[in-house]
Amino acid sequence: MAVEQTLSIIKPDGVEKNVIGECFRRFEKGGLKIIATKMVHLDQAKAEGFYAVHKERPFFASLVKFMTRGPVVISVLEGENAIQKNRDIMGATNPAEAAEGTIRKDFASNIEENTAHGSDGPDTAKFEIGYFFDAGEIHSR
Repeated sequence: MAVEQTLSIIKPDGVEKNVIGECFRRFEKGGLKIIATKMVHLDQAKAEGFYAVHKERPFFASLVKFMTRGPVVISVLEGENAIQKNRDIMGATNPAEAAEGTIRKDFASNIEENTAHGSDGPDTAKFEIGYFFDAGEIHSR
């Protein structure tokens, strides 16, 4: 297995529910290291740019509205097979289908307000990390 980096976002609902520390605990317990993190309040343009891949989808406007309603915590996670590990820790996109003990099963309200985002592959991770972080903000350890 290779050491990978992936992007994680604790979405506005997760920040509002005050589960940032619990999400971080789960990442670390799952073998991931948090090598960069920051809290930001996305504006319309930043959210639209990040989710541009979904621009033609019917949920795009509501997703952008949700992601701009309050602050989010954006992190870079690193570890062996980090992309899949993070996705396993988060659980299925729809919390009703997520496995017991996953972030989305435990904290998400519905498929849109699903508490966490994680990169879905190496190319996506590279784009997403670069979208939010400069190289000097990331510190492998």
